[in-house]
Amino acid sequence: MPRLSKKTMFAIEAVLDVAFHVGERPVRSGDITERQRIPKRYLEQVLQHLVKSGILTGQRGPRGGYRLARERRRITLGEIVRVMRQIDMVPDPLAEGGGSVIGLQVVRPLWRELQDSMLLELDKITVEDLCQRAQTAGVPSTAAERLDFTI
Repeated sequence: MPRLSKKTMFAIEAVLDVAFHVGERPVRSGDITERQRIPKRYLEQVLQHLVKSGILTGQRGPRGGYRLARERRRITLGEIVRVMRQIDMVPDPLAEGGGSVIGLQVVRPLWRELQDSMLLELDKITVEDLCQRAQTAGVPSTAAERLDFTI
């Protein structure tokens, strides 16, 4: 089964945390680390890539932090996964040369199809959907009334 890397999972959790907890002030990375238990060394890298890719915006300074760059209904899990795949240093075994005939002609094409199908399914799930799931699950929000907030 195609799997998501640890950094990709951290990225999804960080974006969801920002979407779920942002209010008048941006969400601080330290707060994300505390709530999601994401190691700071991973989180900072992930947040930088999410800002560069236009998923988050960052604000520097003592009142700084992160916000979604777009409405949460316009950001999909597929987009976040694609961004993180670009930065993951793990080589894609499907892109590597060599292998057996059956591997090259049957197994690898099948795996690519599965990956493509997974991304298409992830494109159907928005950050808004995840926020609604979090609310339904009873996840505490620092700005519960803000769940209808859009940028």
